[in-house]
Amino acid sequence: MNTLERTLIEKTGYAHGWENVRESTPERVVMYSARHKAEAHVTPTDTPLNSQVIFPKGPPTAELIRSLPGMHQGGDIFQATDEASLGRLLRRAAELAMSLPNQAADHYAAEIAKIDANPPSTTEVLALVKQRRGQDLFRQALMDYWGGACAVTGIAIPDLLRASHAKPWAKCDTDAERLNVFNGFLLCAHLDALFDRGLLTFLPSGECLISPLVDPLTREILGLRDSMKLRWVSAGHLTYVQWHQKNLFTGSV
Repeated sequence: MNTLERTLIEKTGYAHGWENVRESTPERVVMYSARHKAEAHVTPTDTPLNSQVIFPKGPPTAELIRSLPGMHQGGDIFQATDEASLGRLLRRAAELAMSLPNQAADHYAAEIAKIDANPPSTTEVLALVKQRRGQDLFRQALMDYWGGACAVTGIAIPDLLRASHAKPWAKCDTDAERLNVFNGFLLCAHLDALFDRGLLTFLPSGECLISPLVDPLTREILGLRDSMKLRWVSAGHLTYVQWHQKNLFTGSV
């Protein structure tokens, strides 16, 4: 690769969540970000944008394969064929790296240390500030993990989406549990309300179960269908889904 070709890869990385360059040689470009711990190693095959990409210290390969199965070449290697596909791959890898395994908890711990160094005047205000900041970070982690779209419907209008805990904030034993991206789903507002009140839950398969307390007319008005299901389910979700079924759901599983 010449300098111009490397610059093109670096520019694509900068636009899709990899704003820093650790290494840029004729053989490869290595990029990273201050917002997560992963690296992207881009090695051209024939042309610079027809490249093999690996992500050392990056998101779990299985998560990335689920999002972009056609780009997986085996092992930890992904193939981008042009600028657009390289951008999609880098963007999705950055989103996952910013939400997994528990980036929100790491960010929260750092921010709480700053708050504790200059705390509000009362303990009640301090607790409220901490909770609100934690909930903001949890929402952002879910936005990253679900690609900014509802986990069920795929609707991608941020103002319509809510960060919905499976095991509620107040019931969690640790901040890591409260901020775990698998302890909840990014849902449209009406699905969030149903899930929060135990009127809807999810099976390990991702299928939705609707409580019998939701009458047929309400189901019709809200567009609730028995065929609705999560876009995907990870193993990390299962503990929290089971907790929700046992402790919040108002129907039978």
